[in-house]
Amino acid sequence: MSKVVSMSDPQLLSAPPAGEDDLLEFLDDSEHPQPDPAHSRPWRILIVDDDTDVHKATELAMQGLQVEGQPLSFLHAKSAAEARSVLATEPDLAVVLLDVVMESEDAGLQLVRFMREELRLRAIRIVLRTGQPGYAPEIETVQAYDINDYKTKSELTRTRLYTVLTAAIRSYRQIRALEANRQGLEMIVEASTELSRQRGLQRFSEGVVTQLCALLGTLPEGLVCAQSHGDGTDKARVIAAAGQYSGLINHPLGAVQVGKVRDLLSRCLALGRNISEDGCTCLHFMLSNGRSMAALVEVRRELDEMDLQLLRAFCSNIAVGFENVLLYGQLLDQAYSDPLLQMPNRTRFIELLEQNLKSPQGITLALIDLDDFADINDAFGHRFGDQVLQAVAMRLAEQLGFNTAMARITSDAFGLVGPDELVNGERVRAVFVEPFLVAGERLQLSATTGLVRLVDSRSLGSELLLDAQIALKRAKQQHRGGAQYFSPEMGVDARERFKLLKGLRASFEERRLFVVYQPQVELKDQRVIGAEALLRWRTPEGKFVPPDQFIPLAEQSGLIVAIGEFVLRTACFQLRRILDQGQDGFRMAVNISLAQFRHPNFIQVLRRAMADAEVDGCNLELEITESMAMEDISTVLAVLEQIRATGASVAIDDFGTGFSSLSQLRRLDVERLKIDRAFVREAQSSTAGATIAQMVVNLGLSLGMRVIAEGIETEEQRLHLLNLGCHEGQGYLFAKPMPADELEPWLKARPALAG
Repeated sequence: MSKVVSMSDPQLLSAPPAGEDDLLEFLDDSEHPQPDPAHSRPWRILIVDDDTDVHKATELAMQGLQVEGQPLSFLHAKSAAEARSVLATEPDLAVVLLDVVMESEDAGLQLVRFMREELRLRAIRIVLRTGQPGYAPEIETVQAYDINDYKTKSELTRTRLYTVLTAAIRSYRQIRALEANRQGLEMIVEASTELSRQRGLQRFSEGVVTQLCALLGTLPEGLVCAQSHGDGTDKARVIAAAGQYSGLINHPLGAVQVGKVRDLLSRCLALGRNISEDGCTCLHFMLSNGRSMAALVEVRRELDEMDLQLLRAFCSNIAVGFENVLLYGQLLDQAYSDPLLQMPNRTRFIELLEQNLKSPQGITLALIDLDDFADINDAFGHRFGDQVLQAVAMRLAEQLGFNTAMARITSDAFGLVGPDELVNGERVRAVFVEPFLVAGERLQLSATTGLVRLVDSRSLGSELLLDAQIALKRAKQQHRGGAQYFSPEMGVDARERFKLLKGLRASFEERRLFVVYQPQVELKDQRVIGAEALLRWRTPEGKFVPPDQFIPLAEQSGLIVAIGEFVLRTACFQLRRILDQGQDGFRMAVNISLAQFRHPNFIQVLRRAMADAEVDGCNLELEITESMAMEDISTVLAVLEQIRATGASVAIDDFGTGFSSLSQLRRLDVERLKIDRAFVREAQSSTAGATIAQMVVNLGLSLGMRVIAEGIETEEQRLHLLNLGCHEGQGYLFAKPMPADELEPWLKARPALAG
């Protein structure tokens, strides 16, 4: 394609008009002192033109000139396609001198779009040149793509080209300064959300260097040092660095090779004030925790009053930022570290588990629980207990710490994850073979361990700890001081139990638990004398969960106390309704769990239920199991005495399944013994069953007690028990357990028996 004018045109190289050389000399005289050319970084300018003479003429015309005290360096591209490659690979280009018409009429404008939209080069300045004025871009295009200038090549004399480049470079410099300032602010804001203290402080400090350089109009180059309270400057360390100092991060201040920089930072920390000399500015930050910091940047000019005012404001604001970052770091320490043992805590350990799950083969998790640690605390005090934990942690680290991760999971349990050959039952057991020396005392300790091979579990993070807890519980049931590996079957069982407990809790809160009543009769004439209140659970899907599945869960979780009170109150109010319907002498039996029996407010709950329902104790009977009655005889006797004070009677349920002695039974002085349904079922078919049933009846008769049998299903069983001397019974032969709205009409339909 032909060109109207080229940069090699004699018109361009002719002497400039009068006065232009003076103007050029004035423009070239920077307002700042000239730096050493050996240390000056040139402004990089890309010439894009398909005319080789234009490249030569431009570089010749600008030879030896400087802008803002820095020389010019030229890169060349003979086409828009070649320019795309240069732009994509060459950083820090300040200006593009771009021919509009090259391979095509709009090749130059298409390249502009590529720079702004695809490469997103916002700072680079663009000067369009053309030898064909008819191809000038529209004003909208100039605005949309941030084009600095548009000139015909015939206009660009040496002086005018220099003027255009100077304006473009100054604009580029200002944009870069704004970008650096924004970048510094973003880094400082980002530092406040970092999860690691070290990285957070480092990133914040890097932001300080970047923003400080932006404020002073210099490239990011500097470093930040920190020292703790009472440490000499020889112990100060580099916590952030940029530019030529970037390789010094986490090194001592003494590792800084530039003597004036090292000495300036040392004096700044020692004197506790800002210092500016020898082309460097060093700012001092005193923090409340006794720590001090110094930030140094190189500034190759004298600072004026405005600079000093900015620096004072900068120091004031940044000191607060340093305080916040350090405080955040302390919070992270507390969140991820155990303060007593100076090791990771449960939260951090879960993260370590997640990391190990990336390559689980050959890795085992151990949950190590110290046996009887609560007794040590009770006997010797918590301070001694802390020393025990420290001694255990130290030995675990010495014997198992190599290539493992260790943490404190609970007050007296440690987590360990590492190779199978280090983390196993034998290695853990060996840690506790020798006694521990604690505060001059030789202490023999043991620990029970739950183990999980990571490849055997599909759990993640905290769920892995749950698997280890399941294995630990199983190990304690088998042998304290032993170890047990987790199996998927254990997990299924435990999670089903947990799911059941969760459903039970929700059902109780949503009132889906209800009470049914099974009538009790005289065996001789089948006259109704009372009923036993029984708890039932129906899920939202309508499925009934057997009591022998959910009652033990309720007892283990402590939920049985609240559920037991609900049953007691419900039964008392139903008793009141039955008595009001003319069933005089009717007795309501209510089962009491061990947790209820032991609860300090049990008697108060009992009295309140009876008072609210307005029932007398003579119509209420509380059933406790034989094992409960025999557990702690002195405590049981004290509670029984308080129960009798309310007027209520007591029956021993499931009698014959425990190991009561005659003397203990006599001391209890209860009103009724209840034969377990298992012995009723076996009474006719088994000699042993018949013997136990006969023994219970005889024992009750000898102590003046009434005897009641449960689970009677046939007439033959009724007659057999009657012949043994049993007084009362309940079971499907007489009636199934029924809700209150069925019990009341059932009682009314049996007037002859209920009288």
